[in-house]
Amino acid sequence: MESDLRKRMGGQKLKDKVRDILSDPDFSQRITEILLLPGRKVINYLFSSLYSQEEIIKWRSATAMGEVVSALADADMESARVVMRRLMWNLNDESGGIGWGSPEAMGEIIAKHDKLGEEYNRVFISYIDKKGNFLENEVLQQGVLWGIGRIANAKPQLVKDSYSLLLPYLEYSNPSLRGLAALAIAEIDPVKAKPAFLPLKNDNTIIRIYTKGNLSEFMIKQIVDNV
Repeated sequence: MESDLRKRMGGQKLKDKVRDILSDPDFSQRITEILLLPGRKVINYLFSSLYSQEEIIKWRSATAMGEVVSALADADMESARVVMRRLMWNLNDESGGIGWGSPEAMGEIIAKHDKLGEEYNRVFISYIDKKGNFLENEVLQQGVLWGIGRIANAKPQLVKDSYSLLLPYLEYSNPSLRGLAALAIAEIDPVKAKPAFLPLKNDNTIIRIYTKGNLSEFMIKQIVDNV
């Protein structure tokens, strides 16, 4: 049975409510409120929020997408697959768009839901495979690397095959790619990672990483020193 809140909430009120949750400093404490809202309508709003000019809204939209699509999958797996296919389409050259935020949302969903993770983990890894569906855009690559790290933190077995694909990123000139790759590698196999991290031990470059609902700054050497 739908909650009273689901029944009463119109389009603008829904957007305002979601926006209020996404922008709240206590977002991590309020994220479950998203699940009280009409799921399919929320998903449409979250898709548009993935393109937000406010970085924290984009990131939190990906987190919220993970919550909502995971709950949707428990009730209606095919509808959840439709969302995943929509995210994949956004990353397809034929879509005519760029797909900002789609890798982050996919990574969050795969990390949150076992069945969707099993179905889409290989597709997700293929976005950094030059023999697969490699994404040329470095901003999208950053999203994939972050997503692999997020999945590895929850279910490392799903992304263990990405290890060799991640290693070249440790030598990229783009510091965000270096740092996010290091973070993902450390989550997948911290013991095996130690020799690969030696060149980064003195890397003082600061990058921003989204974690636990907020953006934080880290030196790359901090990431590898914690392994």
